[in-house]
Amino acid sequence: MAITFDHLWPRVVAWENLLLAYTQARRGKRARPDVARFEAHREQELLLLRDELRSGSWTPGGYRHFTIRRPKERVISAAPFRDRVVHHAVVHVIEPLFERRFSFDSYACRVGKGTHRAVCRAARFLRSRAFVLQADVRKFFPSIDHEVLLGVVGRTVRDERVLDLLRRILASGVGIPGGEGPPVYDLSDPAPLFAPLRPRGLPIGNLTSQFLANVLLDVLDHEVSERIGCRGYVRYCDDFLVFDDDRDRLRATRAAIESLLRRLRLEVHPNETFVKPTSVGVDFLGYRIRREGIRLLPASISRANARLGVQARALRAGHAARGDVRASVVSWRAHTLHANATALRETLLARHRLAGLVS
Repeated sequence: MAITFDHLWPRVVAWENLLLAYTQARRGKRARPDVARFEAHREQELLLLRDELRSGSWTPGGYRHFTIRRPKERVISAAPFRDRVVHHAVVHVIEPLFERRFSFDSYACRVGKGTHRAVCRAARFLRSRAFVLQADVRKFFPSIDHEVLLGVVGRTVRDERVLDLLRRILASGVGIPGGEGPPVYDLSDPAPLFAPLRPRGLPIGNLTSQFLANVLLDVLDHEVSERIGCRGYVRYCDDFLVFDDDRDRLRATRAAIESLLRRLRLEVHPNETFVKPTSVGVDFLGYRIRREGIRLLPASISRANARLGVQARALRAGHAARGDVRASVVSWRAHTLHANATALRETLLARHRLAGLVS
């Protein structure tokens, strides 16, 4: 029997929790004007926020939107700082309830996980299995059905005030740029025609969106690992790999996954989901994973080369702080350390005269 939790609301609105949420939300962002304004009157702002939450009058503010185009075009939506404090407050309380149940092989936005561990895990399975099913969910964040998501959350969280707060946060993202994903019909649903009328979509950029995405796809994780019984599985957000020694079994696994996702009002991307031999390798999370080793994808190399060039020119022109450029270069260098990229790394750093920042 699943363990459920109620009486969570007092913990969400507790002063200590709001203060911690504020500290977490401002991390790395203290120089931003909205953060600085909040910080200048921290106690008054937090007390007001607590009163609004307690009375039920808290209303999310408007988002600031911007577009990133690499590795693929996406609209990022940034909530106001005081809303981000609320996001941290609720996630801090409910995340541990789900974390203990999450699959080992879910790697996105979790402490001790991340892209590099996901790639290493995938490389291990690739070397030991004959075939891989590579898949991702079509328009994942824009397609998430709020009713379905809250139903999954409600299996664990029974506190109605917490669920109402999550409902308000979800509703604040309806109608964001980028639009909703296509409605997915489940023929087993007694009223599938009402699916397009239900609110869909989570704004990419919210802490709550990242966390709730993991909650929703945890259903998939347990289905694949426990009931379907695959020989290897790795998921990072909506990108996932399933490994087996039997091609036909993986085809049947794909059909089972598609059926499950339809019940969640989601679907795999038809052009990016396929079964192939592991001997040809797999491209995953910016790396090209082969049995003989891991390399960076050509597109990733091209982006890094362009970015390093821009940063080097800005640094020499005095338009960028040395510490900021160094932090970016160190981060990219750490990314390359997980691939067979020693010569490439040294070449690019030398080309843009940035090697001294990491020596």
